[in-house]
Amino acid sequence: MAAAGISFLTATSALSTEITVWCWDPNFNGAAMAEAAARYSEANPDVTVNIVELAKTDVEQKLQTQLSSGTSEGLPDIVLIEDYGAQKYLQSFPGAFEPLSEKIDYSNFAQYKVDLATLDGETYSLPFDSGVTGLFYRSDILAEAGFTADDLTDIDWDRFIEIGKQVKAKTGHPMLALDLNDAGAIRILLQSAGSWYFDENGSPNLAANPAFKSVLETYAKILTTSDIWKPVSGWNEYTGAFTSGETAAVFTGVWMTGTIKAANMSGKWAVAPLPKLAGFEGGGHASNLGGSSWYVLSEGQSKDAAVDFLATVWGKDVDFYQKILVGQGAFATYLPAREGVAYAATDDYFGGQAVWRDFSDWVAAIPGVNYGLFTNEVDAAVVVQLPELAKGGSVDEAIAAIDAQVRQQIN
Repeated sequence: MAAAGISFLTATSALSTEITVWCWDPNFNGAAMAEAAARYSEANPDVTVNIVELAKTDVEQKLQTQLSSGTSEGLPDIVLIEDYGAQKYLQSFPGAFEPLSEKIDYSNFAQYKVDLATLDGETYSLPFDSGVTGLFYRSDILAEAGFTADDLTDIDWDRFIEIGKQVKAKTGHPMLALDLNDAGAIRILLQSAGSWYFDENGSPNLAANPAFKSVLETYAKILTTSDIWKPVSGWNEYTGAFTSGETAAVFTGVWMTGTIKAANMSGKWAVAPLPKLAGFEGGGHASNLGGSSWYVLSEGQSKDAAVDFLATVWGKDVDFYQKILVGQGAFATYLPAREGVAYAATDDYFGGQAVWRDFSDWVAAIPGVNYGLFTNEVDAAVVVQLPELAKGGSVDEAIAAIDAQVRQQIN
């Protein structure tokens, strides 16, 4: 009987499959993955999904260490990678990640997300959340200054600055809170122009990049118009400025929606398209800040099951995306999800605006760019120059200094 018992357990173990996932943020990424796992297990009861939740830096450090060691032992089957770091992993560790081009219908996903996980013709990610951007604004404050939603639609940054001056003069509220130690605004403006810090080959694209010059000129205009913004330092001061009602607007990613809604100002907020660069051909109103995607490790113990799991739920299930939008505020890049009930719903907090529908329209228009290997290094060089630009310093000199610092660091 003992031998029979061992045999039975061995057979059961052989039939069961465990998919291990590494991710960060249990209330967002972890919760969305848990919902996906629950849905998959209904039709695949022999498969369990083990979600290992770590700090973001720990996920990155453990993945880097394991891949650098050349051993697959201890690696997960699926890992979450921030989009800005995707190319660094794909290029630094060829063969480490499973190509999914033949398993996922990428025509159903926002093209910019597909592009950033593509290398040498193969795409490696299951695209997850978007950082699609918009201009969140206090509709009551703008109305006090005489502006409606139409006045903020299809405008450029020059017009935004003029509106900001009038809002400040008539209401006393500056439009923006800006942290000169953060380059997020530069990232947003640059991708809206369909450009990035690097060209398609991954080389720095700064000194001779007209889009980068237009972005710095635009941001310098904002910074030198001191009555439309207030300086802040750090995340708490930044978010506190607009959640307290001190400032009237913020341009950022869709993931800021939850923070804005926590401010208990229902009916006083709205969202407009991002202003576009003035006078720059090819620029638009759609951009991105942040976002992550799921990757399958080629040497994972349950690689095939992991691919099927991602393809079945994350790659096809429209209802799943409605659930995580409502439950976690996870705004996905799976385009068919736009036809679901949750994405079409209006939101009283935003004055009855169908904000998810608007964001889903904008996400489809985000330009694809090559984030390259050294986005953080360029950010560091950019923020060094922002205080001087705020004083009216030369944009050309700032670009030359940024280019020199970046080339010194990465060569």
